[in-house]
Amino acid sequence: MKLRDRIPGLLRERGFRRYWTGQTVSLIGDEISLIAIPLAAVLVLGADAAEMGWLKTAELLPTLLLNLPLGAWADRQTRRRRAMIAADLARAALLLTLPVAYLLDALTLGQLYATAFGIGALTVVFDVCNATLFVALVPAERYVQANSLVHGSRSMSWLAGPGAGGLLVQFLTAPFALFADALTYLVSARQLSRIKPVEPEPAPVAKGHFTAGLRWVVKEPTMRALFAWSGTIQFFNYMFHTLFVLYVTVELGLSAGVLGAILGAGAVGGLLGAACSGMVVRRFGVGPSIIVGSLGFTMPLLLIPLASGPLPLVVATLFAAEFLCCVGVMVIDIAAASLQMALIPSAIRSRVMGAYRTLNHGFRPLGALLGGFLGTAVGLRPTLWIGTGGAVLAVLWLLPSPVPGTRELPEPAEDAVRA
Repeated sequence: MKLRDRIPGLLRERGFRRYWTGQTVSLIGDEISLIAIPLAAVLVLGADAAEMGWLKTAELLPTLLLNLPLGAWADRQTRRRRAMIAADLARAALLLTLPVAYLLDALTLGQLYATAFGIGALTVVFDVCNATLFVALVPAERYVQANSLVHGSRSMSWLAGPGAGGLLVQFLTAPFALFADALTYLVSARQLSRIKPVEPEPAPVAKGHFTAGLRWVVKEPTMRALFAWSGTIQFFNYMFHTLFVLYVTVELGLSAGVLGAILGAGAVGGLLGAACSGMVVRRFGVGPSIIVGSLGFTMPLLLIPLASGPLPLVVATLFAAEFLCCVGVMVIDIAAASLQMALIPSAIRSRVMGAYRTLNHGFRPLGALLGGFLGTAVGLRPTLWIGTGGAVLAVLWLLPSPVPGTRELPEPAEDAVRA
């Protein structure tokens, strides 16, 4: 078999390959920031549990406030790709303010909060436009393959990003590690500038335009169940994520380099999950795969608050938890994303994604705030038990819904769109 024949068909198409390359590089940079910004707060500015909660809330609050209006805005645009490029360039500029402030001995928690909020807002712009750009590049019958490639890149970013981020923080300090993430946004902008997809016509502004996506999510039974399930996971998982860096570095006493290696090891599981997800979906169906992936993602996280004893045992426990949960999350992401893309009518795609992310990701800052409060009030480990246990129970939303019986990707009900 020739080498070309081993390359997935979509990667032999120039437009998708450039899109995928930009996404891959940007995702690696995101993972560097994911570890570098919290470590800057903890190691440089001495942030406590409550302040870490505020930092995570500032990062996530734009998803609650901006997804709905920006989704409605995106459906009225003819040049969504240009908006994504602008968002990439602005995110790079914002990140660069942090090492500059650190160099001038002017870095503060307030600047970290403002930067996190600004990057979160620009990420909303990028994501609501990205949903439409994706379907402009990929035919419906190849959604699972395309999502496997994109989420495989996400797994690769989990492998390369945290490890690189941990090492960059250890040798360059946390603020200077953010130079690398800024560079990845520039690469993403460059790749997006080199593709010319045929974007759908903007939706006409009619009565109910702003709320059409929200109404569709609430009325459609499969999307309603996915929202309740995913929102519950987001709420409890962000209680967990808000305190994870603090717990590992302060309570367990692990270095930034070891933390990066642990997170990177989880990415190996993510790569395995991305590689196997297509086979899992074909074997069990898209709905059952979501349920299996949900349990496969949340249950291994129970090992993290369980970690105790000699240092090698603690590290091995954290490695196992990260590896196993990342296998499950890839199955979830690929199956659920493909199901959503198939369900959503094209005419309201950005509005639906904006509404869904508002409802779904809006739970993230609430979970982060509660995590910071409980971490201070009852301690880090008990709060992690609450966060991980609640996430496991989220699957109960799916069991009585149409999801378990959905084996094939459905056709979108275009005629159901009224605004």
